[in-house]
Order: sequence, then C-alpha cells, then structure tokens
Amino acid sequence: MECLSRFGNAPVVFTVSNLRFKFKTTKTEKSGLLLKAKLNDGCDPLLQAAINAASLRFQETHRPGKPIASTYVQPLFVDPYAGCFVPPEIQMDLKKHSHHYCLATKFIDDKLLRTANHIDGLKQVVLLTDGMDTRPYRLNWPTSTIIFDISPERVFKNSAEKLEGVGAKIPRSCLFLHVPLESSKIQQTLRAKGFNGNQPSIWAIQGLPVMTLASFEEILFIISSFAMNGCLFVGELPAWLTETEIGNKSTTTKKWMDKLFMSSGFRVDMVSYNEVASKLNKELAPGSYKNILFVAEQLRYSDDQMETWRREFQRVEEAGDEEGFEEL
Repeated sequence: MECLSRFGNAPVVFTVSNLRFKFKTTKTEKSGLLLKAKLNDGCDPLLQAAINAASLRFQETHRPGKPIASTYVQPLFVDPYAGCFVPPEIQMDLKKHSHHYCLATKFIDDKLLRTANHIDGLKQVVLLTDGMDTRPYRLNWPTSTIIFDISPERVFKNSAEKLEGVGAKIPRSCLFLHVPLESSKIQQTLRAKGFNGNQPSIWAIQGLPVMTLASFEEILFIISSFAMNGCLFVGELPAWLTETEIGNKSTTTKKWMDKLFMSSGFRVDMVSYNEVASKLNKELAPGSYKNILFVAEQLRYSDDQMETWRREFQRVEEAGDEEGFEEL
C-alpha cells in the first residue's frame, strides 16, 4: 500500500506546537509523491518542527518545582535526552503555566505505560512521531515490549546519532524498530519487522507530519487493519484538518471526529487539555493551541484476527464434510 508518502503537488501545511510550515513535495520515479527536503538542517521544516517539540520537553524537564498545598510539585515529566536535540542558545521559558504540548505528552506517556502494563505476554507499541520521540528510551517499559517508531527517516537518523552520542539505551528485554514514514509499503514493513495483528497493541501519534486529511485517513486505515478489537489509539490530531473540512456550521468538531474515526471502526473521545491540567494540578498556558487530544478504541477485528477465524471456520467445515462422508 502506498501510504503516507503520497502528498499533493501543492504546498502543504502542518502544525507542531503552534508553528506552521509550508513546503513543496516532489515526484519520484517509483514510489509516488515523496517528501523531499532540498534544504540544509537549519531550514528543514520537519527537522525544525521536531527540534521545537524537543525544546518544549527540555524546558519542562528543567522547570523548577513549586510548593502547592504543602506538596512540592515536580515537572510533568523528565526527558533526559531532549537536551541533545536543542541548540545551546535556547531561551528558557520557565513560567508557571504548562504548555498544551507538554500536558499532552504526559497524558500520552501515562496512557501508553498503563495500557502496556496490563497486557500479558508480548506488548506491541507503535509510535507515529516526528523522529525525535524519546519515549523508547525514557519510559519504563515492561518486559517483552516491542516498540515500532514510524517517522521521517532523515529526522530519525539525525536523532539516533545524537542519542547514541549521549549513551541513550533501550530498556533491557525490549526491542526498538524504526519504520520510515517515506516507505511506500508501511504495512509490509511492519509485518516484516514482526508486528502481529493477533497480539494486543497500543498506538500513539504525536508530532507525525500529517499533511492532508487523506493522509490521516490512511493512518486510520493502517491501524484499523493491524489493531485487535479493543486496542487503543491515542494522541494529537492537527486541528486545522477540521477547519478545512467543516464547511457546515451545524457540524461540530465532535461530530466530525466521530464520523472520521467511526469510518475506520474507532470510537473516539476528545480529551480536554483543561481537564488534563486540572487532574495534574497544573495551570494551562493561556492562548489557543492547534491540536486536538483524543483517545480512540478499535471496535473492529484486525485483518490477522479475521484471517485466523476464516481458517478455523474453514477447518471446521472441512472436518464436518469428512465426518459426513464417513457416515455415508
């Protein structure tokens, strides 16, 4: 399947932490329309967006704690590796308000670990990221966790070199595998790297450069094909997708989200950043934010589950036919 590598010829826009970038895509000979940045690292929009997100994690990590009701409140999370991505001249913003992105990061972290820890046996985690996601290294994953990272290859290679340079390690008894976003065969690559649609999984998206509604629909299609019934998909969706698609004022964002996710077999709930901040005893930063936080549950069965049942049904039918023939 020619997946997320297919984009239009017109300039496309994506949002990461309130920064919007425009760039063109170019055709390739065999694999359709592939993202191709003919830029140096200083003005590569994908790389800069990833660095911007890492900068927010770096600042949150170094946010000084504060006493609230006789309790000393710590940063939302600690990312010990974000510093290797950010420029030395970064301007620290250590205000008391928590950035939407950091609240979402904490929410996704907790959902991933809570879910993984309740899965018996092999745990499959699929992260759709900007290429600088440090979750495989900084989270305390349970034993027998396989982590797949789907992200832009150029950014991933850049970050992998920096992480190796600071001695970042994957937890023992865990496995970390990368799947290039530019691949025209993401589904085949996931299977080749060992993903099993007959095993539980959890999927998360944060920072992945979603270019168009069609590309996000393709993400949903892929997850729907691989995720078992009851599996979760959590993360952030660029809000500008709804702005471009909702032309009828009677159609709310909630209705649009319900229709979009249900078309691929998911029941979705939008998560309020204010509620997340309140539960974490944090103050949300003022101003608008261009993402939607969500949690979705797979209501369908994965392709592997359907194939397993098809084979079992066929086996039972054939066994029944043989018994009937023997009676005759």
